Amino acid sequence: MTGSNNHVYRRAEAPEAMNEKAYIGCLLGTAAGDSLGLPYEGLSPLRASRMFPDNGRHHFLFGKGMVSDDTEHACFSALALMGAHGDIDEYGRRLAWSLRWWLLGLPAGIGLATLKSILKLWIGFPPNRSGVFSAGNGPAMRSPIIGVALGHSDEKLRKFVLRSTQVTHSDPKAFYGALAVALAAYQSATGLPVTSARFLSKLESLLAGEPTTDFLNLLKSAAESAAKGEHVDVFAAAIGSPDGVSGYMYHTAPCIIQVWLRHADDFEGGLREMISAGGDTDTASAILGAIIGARVGKEGIPEEWLHNIIEWPRSIGWIERLGGAVATAFAGGSELPHCPGYFVPGIAIRNMLFLLVVLTHGFRRLAPPYSGK
Repeated sequence: MTGSNNHVYRRAEAPEAMNEKAYIGCLLGTAAGDSLGLPYEGLSPLRASRMFPDNGRHHFLFGKGMVSDDTEHACFSALALMGAHGDIDEYGRRLAWSLRWWLLGLPAGIGLATLKSILKLWIGFPPNRSGVFSAGNGPAMRSPIIGVALGHSDEKLRKFVLRSTQVTHSDPKAFYGALAVALAAYQSATGLPVTSARFLSKLESLLAGEPTTDFLNLLKSAAESAAKGEHVDVFAAAIGSPDGVSGYMYHTAPCIIQVWLRHADDFEGGLREMISAGGDTDTASAILGAIIGARVGKEGIPEEWLHNIIEWPRSIGWIERLGGAVATAFAGGSELPHCPGYFVPGIAIRNMLFLLVVLTHGFRRLAPPYSGK
């Protein structure tokens, strides 16, 4: 039995289509960063280093990893892009329905803003009015794949990132951060040299007319910090997040950009540094992984990191096939993409196992080693 989403999509035209490597690398990079960072979530940098000294391997379940909502939302965004045919309202509807059904699977660790917004969707709010006023980093989970697919068009990039944001978050800060992340993913995927000047100039153009002085100043500070070669935890402390990268968009996005500018071609080095910073490690690492993954592709991600992710029914193989299908949808050729299906009832079983492991980690944190002062 496979999910009801297993059907043929029409092709979505893109005048400057990315190659398949970028789409697959973006989604697999999300999964790798998410799964590696998940056990460290909420820990200070010091305690994280004491509990899990080697952040270059999985620590979630006996040396294996699983993904959280970060990867799931990225995949929902990819599925909605495939089915939207360039129609912004259709994209919003498809993303909204994915989130509605996702909530029924009882996912563990859902953010309060996302929970409230999905409940609003279920009682009839449209996708462009269901978001709640929050500047959390949820929308940035969904935006890298939008950047890869639509970064060639300023208008489409803005519209689709905004709609993706509005489904769960209405604070403009959430949109600004998600747009910065989407642009970084696009510029990363082009293969052109990554420079802070090019990134900031384009972002200022995309945000023209918006009251974004504070946000742009934060990103300029990120670029200056990167140029000096500072570790991200030094930069995080300088912008008001000393105990790890928080879930606030104005902390998350600048820290991700700071690491990306220094590790544009180094997936492993970038991810390990992002995780070592502590805080909202799964989301920050998932977003960074998506950005760098769009550049280096599957081949640039350590093989053991992907091999040791034990996901089902939306497995790593399924995520890779999804990336290929989205690439086909935007390739402009004659081939029509097929959305990969999966065993939908398995989601509930998977979520129960995931919750048990998360609770085990929670109880483990009640014991030493503590971070101290």
